[in-house]
Amino acid sequence: MAVPASEPLPIAARAGSARWVQLGLGLVAMMAISSPQYVWTLFTKSFQENLGTTLPAVQVTFSLLIVLQTWLSPLQGYLVDKFGPRLLIAIGCLLSGAGWVLSAWATSLTGLYLTYGLFCGVGTGIVYVGIVGLMVRWFPDRRGFATGVVAAGYGFGAIATTFPIDSMLKSAGYQHTLVVFGIILGLIGAAAALAMRMPTASDTLPPAPMTARSNDVAPRSMLRTPVFWLLFGMMTMMSTGGLMIISQFASYSRDFGVAGVMVFGLAALPLALTVDRITNGLTRPFFGWLSDHIGRENTMAVAFLMEAAAVAIMVACRSDALVFVVLSAVVFFGWGEIFSLFPSTLTDTFGTKHATTNYGFLYMAQGIGSVLGGPLAALLHDATGSWLPVFVIIIAMDVLTGLLALVALKPLRRAYLSG
Repeated sequence: MAVPASEPLPIAARAGSARWVQLGLGLVAMMAISSPQYVWTLFTKSFQENLGTTLPAVQVTFSLLIVLQTWLSPLQGYLVDKFGPRLLIAIGCLLSGAGWVLSAWATSLTGLYLTYGLFCGVGTGIVYVGIVGLMVRWFPDRRGFATGVVAAGYGFGAIATTFPIDSMLKSAGYQHTLVVFGIILGLIGAAAALAMRMPTASDTLPPAPMTARSNDVAPRSMLRTPVFWLLFGMMTMMSTGGLMIISQFASYSRDFGVAGVMVFGLAALPLALTVDRITNGLTRPFFGWLSDHIGRENTMAVAFLMEAAAVAIMVACRSDALVFVVLSAVVFFGWGEIFSLFPSTLTDTFGTKHATTNYGFLYMAQGIGSVLGGPLAALLHDATGSWLPVFVIIIAMDVLTGLLALVALKPLRRAYLSG
């Protein structure tokens, strides 16, 4: 029966609407802090020319950003757990924006590293682990879907800013662009963060599934369990393999002879990059939602083995530009979901009290992948003169991780939760 307008909504109804508001706020904040990573390539030439240095020296900034974002995540997660998401996530958004503003006036490589690299790296790391940790608390029944939505926001955010930033770069220069967008994105993210909160006892949330843990495990205890290290190893393999593909995408598409081939009136390389960005975002809420219904490990097996098959077919048909574009989209659809499946599985296993800190430790696997993926792929190619060994390793890691989800993670996690 409908509730009369003059009567207050039941507590459960208010809690139900509150968590969707929190999900929306998390999505906005994630979108606001995605540009420093995904739009970085638009600024490299300007930084190189203004500082009178080489491209490799400038690119150290990007590596620093990724390392700080991922390797400091346990500390960042601990701070969010200790002081709450509202303050820390707002600070993270402001740090990310300040990194852009201050880097506009950098006069040396050190200055660039300490502004764009340090501020944006620390800021985005706080926001990312903080929001993921918040969502797994608000959505005990839909952890996969909720973390997938906010993770998709991080992937999709740059789609909304890429063209405006590129246009302002051409019309007003890189310094003006960094200042304007640094202020706008920093303030938007901080405003969203200031409306965030942890669920309280008055928020009547749906129960977690039977496969989730009812008590909470602290980071120190979690790090002593085989379940965590299996998850860490699996995420490291998937991250490394995916970043092998992403980092060398343009290079091997040119070597395959398909980069400039027209597909539907567009060159295959930019078309593939555009479609891949979309599928890499869509996969996160989709497979997160699927895992809420058929189980985390089953979904991992489906996604990772699908990626292995897509990579194999893409390489086998590498001279066909249309097949290359379509299969590359499937490859990215089978990779991006690691950012929804692994945090939801971790929280199901070790509880919500320390969820942000715990995920900070697991998120370091992405840092390992970012360090290993690109260099390993390049070294293998240079040593063998072919991209095929790179793809063989990627396929092997996909298959191994998919099988481990079923034959190792599933029974190990079941035994741990029943113990």
